[in-house]
Amino acid sequence: MDIIWAWIILLIASIIEPIWVTCLDKSENFKYKGWGIAAVVLVLLCLYLLSIPSNPENIGPGVSYSILAGIGAAGIVIIGRVMYKEKLTARKLLFIGMIVVGIIGVRLISG
Repeated sequence: MDIIWAWIILLIASIIEPIWVTCLDKSENFKYKGWGIAAVVLVLLCLYLLSIPSNPENIGPGVSYSILAGIGAAGIVIIGRVMYKEKLTARKLLFIGMIVVGIIGVRLISG
């Protein structure tokens, strides 16, 4: 697989991660079946997509997962702010910024 496609697939998986987490929250412990089904489908899709760039011949599992987790964490903070009106303090922004810098750093050193 072309490395560009591996990165695109990883980005798509990373975007799906905070969406399935939001669906899981909206399901309210699977009380609302539609949200619960969406969460299960999306988590399985996210894991499947993550498995593609995780191949050592592409990006590798360590780099792939760290990027997925970082983008997912930043994404869920954004969703929390937009959907749930959570406060973004200077400390939260600082640490989210550190995650983003870490993602960029991992990308730069991974070649």
